[in-house]
Amino acid sequence: MKVLSSLKSVKLRHKDCKVVKRKGRLFVICKSNPRFKASQGVKGK
Repeated sequence: MKVLSSLKSVKLRHKDCKVVKRKGRLFVICKSNPRFKASQGVKGK
């Protein structure tokens, strides 16, 4: 999974990519192509 400063370009990579917010972090998840997983937010809690 990649940690990125901007998720806008990541969510446009594939039509199945979704942006999800969990525990104060933003995640991009893609069930059909898992290599597009990415996160953004607080690191190391």
